Amino acid sequence: MMLQDTLNWRYATKKMDATRTVPQDKVDRIVEAVRMAPTSSGLQPYHVFHITNDALRAQIRAAASDQAQITEGSHLLVFAAWDNYTAARIDSFASTVGAARGGLTDQMTAYYDNLKASYLPRDPQVNFEHAARQAYIGLGFALASAAEEKVDSTPMEGFDPVQVDTILGLAEMGLRSVVLMPLGYRDAPRDWLVSLPKVRAPRTAFVTDLA
Repeated sequence: MMLQDTLNWRYATKKMDATRTVPQDKVDRIVEAVRMAPTSSGLQPYHVFHITNDALRAQIRAAASDQAQITEGSHLLVFAAWDNYTAARIDSFASTVGAARGGLTDQMTAYYDNLKASYLPRDPQVNFEHAARQAYIGLGFALASAAEEKVDSTPMEGFDPVQVDTILGLAEMGLRSVVLMPLGYRDAPRDWLVSLPKVRAPRTAFVTDLA
């Protein structure tokens, strides 16, 4: 299926069939798509929690306005961004790059030193918001990959991040929850949105071509 057809097929599923489980190999490919997504300077400043535990998902559902997809789906992804950029985090990534590429050149070492000089003096909230934007790139890849696998999904911001952070113990890991993404299969008879046309702005209103 062409990507355009895949994107037309997907929608923000409102009701999922709790009797169906997404095969693990499909979930693994969706998560791998997130891992391969681009991020600013390649730092990957966020973490993905893949949750199937029923009790945890029930707690998160209670912190997310009782959105049923969280427990009716078989899997839940929680995207959690770094709460700040630190020298240790940037150095750790630089070490990973060096290990993969046979060491760091002077040019690359200078590049990461410049990142630290730019990021570390900034307010932690500014850095968190920057990291959170990178997580949303990963979310986009996850949504597209799920659609390619014919797995339904719903991006969710409607939750209390403080509660979710507490449930998952994120503060102790230097993380803050950003967005949720349940995975499952649509329950078409119960989903009011499934048969409605997809609505997007026309290209003429959405895109400005400057030749």
